[in-house]
Amino acid sequence: MYVTVKWCVLFFIFCSFPGSVETLKAEGKRKADPLWLKTQQLIIQSENDSKERQSGTESRTTNFSTMYGRDLLPAKKGEENTKQFLFEVVHILLNYVSKSFDRNTKVLDFHYPHQLKDGLEGFSLELSDNPENLEQLLVDCRDTLKYGVKTGHPRFFNQLSTGLDVIGLAGEWLTATANTNIFTFEISPVFIMMEEILLKKMYEKIGWPSEEGDGIFSPGGSISNLYSVLVARYYRFPEAKTKGMASVPRLVLFTSEHSHYSIKKAAAVLGIGTENVILVKCNERGKMIPSELESKIMETLTKGFVPFYVNATAGTTVYGAIDPLSEIADICKKYKLWMHVDAAWGGGLLMSRKHSVKLSGIERASSVTWNPHKLMGAPLQCSAILVRKKGLLQLCNQLCADYLFQPDKHYDVSYDTGDKAIQCGRHVDVFKFWLMWKAKGAEGFEVQVNKCLDNAEYLYNKLKQIVDFKLVFDGKPEHSNVCFWYIPPSLRELPNGQERSKRLHEVAPRIKAKMMEEGTTMIGYQPQGENVNFFRCVFSNPATSKADVDFLIEEIVRLGNDL
Repeated sequence: MYVTVKWCVLFFIFCSFPGSVETLKAEGKRKADPLWLKTQQLIIQSENDSKERQSGTESRTTNFSTMYGRDLLPAKKGEENTKQFLFEVVHILLNYVSKSFDRNTKVLDFHYPHQLKDGLEGFSLELSDNPENLEQLLVDCRDTLKYGVKTGHPRFFNQLSTGLDVIGLAGEWLTATANTNIFTFEISPVFIMMEEILLKKMYEKIGWPSEEGDGIFSPGGSISNLYSVLVARYYRFPEAKTKGMASVPRLVLFTSEHSHYSIKKAAAVLGIGTENVILVKCNERGKMIPSELESKIMETLTKGFVPFYVNATAGTTVYGAIDPLSEIADICKKYKLWMHVDAAWGGGLLMSRKHSVKLSGIERASSVTWNPHKLMGAPLQCSAILVRKKGLLQLCNQLCADYLFQPDKHYDVSYDTGDKAIQCGRHVDVFKFWLMWKAKGAEGFEVQVNKCLDNAEYLYNKLKQIVDFKLVFDGKPEHSNVCFWYIPPSLRELPNGQERSKRLHEVAPRIKAKMMEEGTTMIGYQPQGENVNFFRCVFSNPATSKADVDFLIEEIVRLGNDL
């Protein structure tokens, strides 16, 4: 209890510090120059590292160099040592959290794999047969964060999951402290009830009656998507659970050519086969074309195959496209197919009254994947598979292990939800999300989502006005993805053709390499279909401001101008 209270006090003190999040706004024009910023970042980084080393050693009264893990609890008289060790760990974590929000710090201190493998300044990844002292463990904790990537930094645009929610972080700390398995009520009573409450909230946002839906939190969107295929197959052919794929006809499923690769992986894992995943053409914005879907369904029927499942995407990974859900639902109803909506990325839009209309038709889905660790900013990982028909998950997956799921317990065993999962051990991913919902309310999530999409529109409008950039497609972004090319001066006069495409294809990777080596910001790139490599900027971090968007544009120009 003493340790927990101390953590809360440290946490409150940290949150009370005036942040440096908006410090650049008050600075002069000189400080907006990327080269000046780069120099200052290096100076400040060096000073901060020095201060951190000093604060990690000189302020201590405990000598950790003579202590080992065996001196901590449950060792006899290990309580004080445990307190002091955890205080130091929390100090390291708070320093890192503070740096993550500080625009004067790097997004990353990049090193190549061989450098990390060989060891850096006393930081070694190698493991020994002999224990190392606690001082070395503290150094290792600090260096692990130092050489990683600050995904919570306001200028980290590289993945769909960005940001560092402080309430969510507190929830993750508590979850690790509780260290329980969320498969039965008897060992996880509070977390089981929290999961039920969160799932009902999510059903309501989708548009399902809360008493009818079912669901479970799973280890990421790919596993949630796998659940959807598994349950859809069971619903159509329940004998597949016991007799295997030999008992069913040749099954086929449909997904767009821009959908997430996890749908194909699910088909491979479940024995359906990747060749039986039919890719449906998309329009220029990356949306599935309903007429193409129906054509593919009819084609498979004429071949004697059995279509059973359609995956519609609400927020594709690259373009952020949202498939026409209502039209797809009409087709699924016509052919009696299971309709799944992969809203791993787009589910957060349901929290916004302004943007939720983009997911119109999702309420007609048979199942939905929704990842709060993306647009809603929950710490990784936090994903849910939501199923419209109650009881299907249980019927599909239960095996009634006697040592866990005894029917004669003294409480309502319907709360022993673990048999709905394909796992046995299941990490508690609900508490951090529940705590965030408590802190923000639905209104707070709405503000957060709207800000992310406002930033995307701001970037889109800026790029339209700058000759150095070209958007991958016209039209405002539907989600918070903005896709574009940077055109260096050397390519602007080149006519369209193979040579220009070849050289343009090399631009984004070369800028990204420089960007990572300097550590000032991060953004992703990729090709898509016939389009050569282009940048994809995504917004899911509420700490990101329009000034950060401007900085990103300036950095790309600075790093790519001489290519």
